[in-house]
Parts: sequence; C-alpha cells; structure tokens
Amino acid sequence: MYLINGQWQSEISASDRAIQFGDGCFTTARISSGRVRHQQDHLRRLQQACEVLLITEVDWQTLVHEMNLLASETPEAVLKVILTRGSGGRGYSARHCNNPTRILSVFPLPAFYDSWREQGIKLALSPVRLGQNPMLAGIKHLNRLEQVLIRTHLDRTDAEEALVLDSEGRLVECCAANLFWRKGEQVFTPYVDKSGVNGTMRQRIIACLENSRWQCKQVSEPMETLADADEVIICNALMPVIPVRQVEHWYYPTGVLYHFLAPLCE
Repeated sequence: MYLINGQWQSEISASDRAIQFGDGCFTTARISSGRVRHQQDHLRRLQQACEVLLITEVDWQTLVHEMNLLASETPEAVLKVILTRGSGGRGYSARHCNNPTRILSVFPLPAFYDSWREQGIKLALSPVRLGQNPMLAGIKHLNRLEQVLIRTHLDRTDAEEALVLDSEGRLVECCAANLFWRKGEQVFTPYVDKSGVNGTMRQRIIACLENSRWQCKQVSEPMETLADADEVIICNALMPVIPVRQVEHWYYPTGVLYHFLAPLCE
C-alpha cells in the first residue's frame, strides 16, 4: 500500500502526469530509529526539483507530517517520496494542473549494504551513456529510463554497481550512487551540471571535505583517470558510503578516505 495524498491505497489515476509524461520528482531517504535521516536535505532536494519543473502548490507542511508519520511506524527502513504535477489532459500543457500528487511508501533497508561495506564492491562500465541536459541535470526527476537500462545491463554482469559515462565519454556517476576517487591528498568527483544526480550524500561529503585535510575538486574526466587512483568510493543516502575494490581491471584497497567519511555520513 502507498500513502497517496493522505489516503492508504494502491491505485493512482491514469491521467496523473507521472504516468503520462514522467512529470515529477522523487527522493529516497533512510529511516533510522524511527526518524527520517537528513530530512531537511531531502526536502530541499524536492523543493529544488519542483522549482526547476515549475511544480507549484505543494503542501510541504502536510508532506513533512506524512514523512514523519511513516518513519515513526518503522524503526529501520527506506522511505520513498514522489511528487507529481497531478492529473491533467492528454497534451503537454500543465496550465490546469494545480493539485500535485504526493506518493509515500516504505520498503525494507537492503541487507547487502553491510557486506558491501566490509568487502568492497566491483564496478562494471555500463554501455549505456547519459544524455546531457543542463536544465534537468542534478535533480531526481521521474524520467529514469536511462537508469532502468543501466540496471538491466548491470544485472547481466557479476558487478555490484555500474560506472556510468555521459555521451562524451566523461565520468558522471553510478546507476544509483555518486562517485568519488582519491589521489594522494586530493579527492575528485564528477560534475553533475550537464547530466547525473546531485545526491544528498554527495553534497554532504563535499561539505565534510571542505573542513578536512582533503582537497575536493569537481572535474570532467574520462574513466582512465581511475587507473592511477589510490581509492574509489560511492555513496547515496541509504548506503551511505561504500568502498570500491575493483573498477574493470583496476584494483583498490579499502582506504583512509572511506574510514574518514564512514562515521561522518551515518
């Protein structure tokens, strides 16, 4: 069951623009000890996405109440929040869409994250490349066909996550996580100003590194830059930080950056 506009149900109107056009945004948060972890970060993400998509009239106060209600009923879980523009007609015009749809759902926290943190993971280069769109880059909108294809190809490999490039062959992210790598005292992460998602944990890590001995820099680089990296990690709001042991034929030990960030990102 889903909490849709305050009602427990499992159906949504076929005229909802999420179905018709993928017209909306979402965030996925971790519930810990009955509370939404970094709730303000997730609300800010939704608000920024709605600003870009020109979705107005969202009842933010009610949404916060619903998020807290679901979190209070489950000590450890995953909370997914979807906002759509609501129902509309056949065409693209959103002129008469003034009632956004709220969809909240709770799922079990993936158990494999513990083993990933202990053993590290392998990344496989995805044959699917992300298109560039500066207007939509960074936000988590509902058009996820690229990620669906990335995941479908990944399921045919022995890797745990995918390494994803853009249409010009530059590093962007993983299928469901952001990417960082370390060379000596410098830490790098790809720009997400043309494609990819500016994840809440990515933002938190960049902020943590600003006040540390590490120098963090956003870059546009080909995947070959990982050949001489000392360490690679990935992150998202659920993991939250995972060490990478292998990217294609390059290997990395679990390193000092991971151990520095892990306790700060819980």
